[in-house]
Amino acid sequence: FPGIALTTDSSTLTAIANDYSYEDVFSKQVRALGRPNDVLLAISTSGNSENVNRAIVAAHDRGVSVVGLSGRDGGRMAGLLEQGDVEIRVPADRTARIQEVHLVVIHCLCDLIDTILLARD
Repeated sequence: FPGIALTTDSSTLTAIANDYSYEDVFSKQVRALGRPNDVLLAISTSGNSENVNRAIVAAHDRGVSVVGLSGRDGGRMAGLLEQGDVEIRVPADRTARIQEVHLVVIHCLCDLIDTILLARD
């Protein structure tokens, strides 16, 4: 399955950050690459990361569904999610604990996708 990590292309990240703003580094990529029926995995420990939240708005504009991973009270991210999106919120206050659970959740999501889409045992 095709997938793109929006965090790994340093040329794209620096160009967008320099020419627009760091808050747009993900949303510009989502607007350029996102297609209906794609899924954006948005991860923010606090739910208040502006660059992640702008990517969620861009995803909705492009017909892209969102799986949001957050912590604490869900932050602003919680209010941006729409019907059909999935929110996975870690009800903890410690950043380290939230991030540890996010790692487990991501592994579970990968396993679930393999199991369902590839019909693996």
